[in-house]
Amino acid sequence: MRKADLINQIAEKTGIPKVDVLVALETMFKEVKETISRGENIYIRGFGSFITKKRAAKIGRNIKKNVAVHIPEHFIPAFKPAKEFVQEVKKLQTIPENQSNPDDEM
Repeated sequence: MRKADLINQIAEKTGIPKVDVLVALETMFKEVKETISRGENIYIRGFGSFITKKRAAKIGRNIKKNVAVHIPEHFIPAFKPAKEFVQEVKKLQTIPENQSNPDDEM
């Protein structure tokens, strides 16, 4: 599902115009990005948490030049689903046939 599909489904289920759904969704994404960028976490009960994870410093390799590269410690955004969310996904026995993986298209 892509963002446009999500907007269409929300608009159909709520009766809210697509333009208003788009504005609400874009505002939500913007707020999540800004909050995580400030180092704050977002907790949504029953859905999950948007958090920052600290990655330790490490030595990586540039395989083209065959040299070691120092990668400093840094933070990355992450999503941790709630237990209820995980249980719902675990109920699926197979991936629905109409659902395709974007990585398969390459």
